Amino acid sequence: MAAPAPASARAKTATEAGLGSGPGAAGAQGGISGAQIQELKVTGHLMTLPPGLFCIINEINVGAARNNGMPGVRISPPPAGAQNVEISGFRGDGWLSAEGDATLVRIRKQPTQILVTIYQLPSEPDAAPRLQVRQLLGATDVDASEAAPALRAAPPAPAPAPAARAANIMAHIQSRGDVGAPFGEWLGERGSTNWIEGFAIEAPEGVAPANFTYQAVLGRGWLSPWVEAGQYCGSRGMALPLLGLRIRLGGEAAEQYEISYSATFVGGAKAGPVGNDETCEADTLAPLEAIQITLTPRGRKAGRGRK
Repeated sequence: MAAPAPASARAKTATEAGLGSGPGAAGAQGGISGAQIQELKVTGHLMTLPPGLFCIINEINVGAARNNGMPGVRISPPPAGAQNVEISGFRGDGWLSAEGDATLVRIRKQPTQILVTIYQLPSEPDAAPRLQVRQLLGATDVDASEAAPALRAAPPAPAPAPAARAANIMAHIQSRGDVGAPFGEWLGERGSTNWIEGFAIEAPEGVAPANFTYQAVLGRGWLSPWVEAGQYCGSRGMALPLLGLRIRLGGEAAEQYEISYSATFVGGAKAGPVGNDETCEADTLAPLEAIQITLTPRGRKAGRGRK
């Protein structure tokens, strides 16, 4: 089959692009003067992956900020065989922008294809995305991590707290699900070997989410994309443990608060406390088991976290 002719980079009016006439054109006409349509080059690819857990990254493109994050990528199951694929993005809208966004893909049972759709600006000389595929777990590792919770005795139910404080931090913990805790208290089960698969932190009142951001450690020298306060960082049910975290306060958040955080890891390793914009991880890169995040208003001495 002949290759399709490249799309024109010229911006078109809605009518020129075929959106300004006919019964389906009401939304494009609608009295909007000067509306323009810019054509994109869109290509689809089928990528075959073996059983296991993978991370697909749309590496940083210097022009992404001025081009609405393009070249953009979407990862989706094929029209058939979707029951063998599980996809979990670090962004809720499913996009992988060219600012380093990533998504997790788990393939079960047998080699399976995923659909990779690429959106490019034809006028940009470096419009093609640079996709990186990293295998995090093989088929045997995924099967073992899924079976482990079933073999482990259920932990005893904790005694009810006399006066529960508001949860500022939420973590998704292997075999337990979503669990919350306030700043200053430990979140997770130290010594349990139940790892943390993801977390979210709420910014204190008066602090913009953009000034309270965080990342998860996924490998040595490899961190997830930054997310803003209130957004989830990590995965749920993907058998992928986080290996640490990094938190950055900026703007009024850094002016008003000091932050420190510590962690324990499967196997008994500990790290921290570390300060603003520092990475908290074990030397062995063991799975993250429990975290303690202390946020202290400047001018007030930090108290010790509850043990």
